[in-house]
Amino acid sequence: MSSSAPKRRRRPEPTPVQRALGLLTRREHSRNELVRKLKQRGVEADDAAAAIDRLAEAGWQDDARFAASLVRNRAGSGYGPAYIRAELGTHGLPGELVEAVMAGYEGDWIDNARQLLQRRHPQALEGDRDACRKAADFLLRRGFGMAQVRAALAADLD
Repeated sequence: MSSSAPKRRRRPEPTPVQRALGLLTRREHSRNELVRKLKQRGVEADDAAAAIDRLAEAGWQDDARFAASLVRNRAGSGYGPAYIRAELGTHGLPGELVEAVMAGYEGDWIDNARQLLQRRHPQALEGDRDACRKAADFLLRRGFGMAQVRAALAADLD
């Protein structure tokens, strides 16, 4: 065997736009999230902002689309509006955008809570008081409001 094996060519370092695009091809990201991830990968803040601006102009990055996607995903995973609203706030999205996306959600929060009860606390649906209390606590921790919890529990007790 020869020790003169062919040398592997190194790939050129990806540009900030390429790095951001790589992240966006996997899933939607908020602007703040992209900036943070690019900075973690050694990209200067100004370069990261410029790259994200380019991608936003081209339609690859959109905070409204990100927010709508997050609302759908979290609601589908059994989280309520308070939890989702708080998570959207951690992404630095403007309050008007958060409210618009939450208002545009086409699902039924009470129905979501009811389905979650059927999966996670079926004994609460049988009228067991302790189970109902535990189920209510669970739904409140998941971000559902008290009116939604009462409606979900009452609908199942009827």
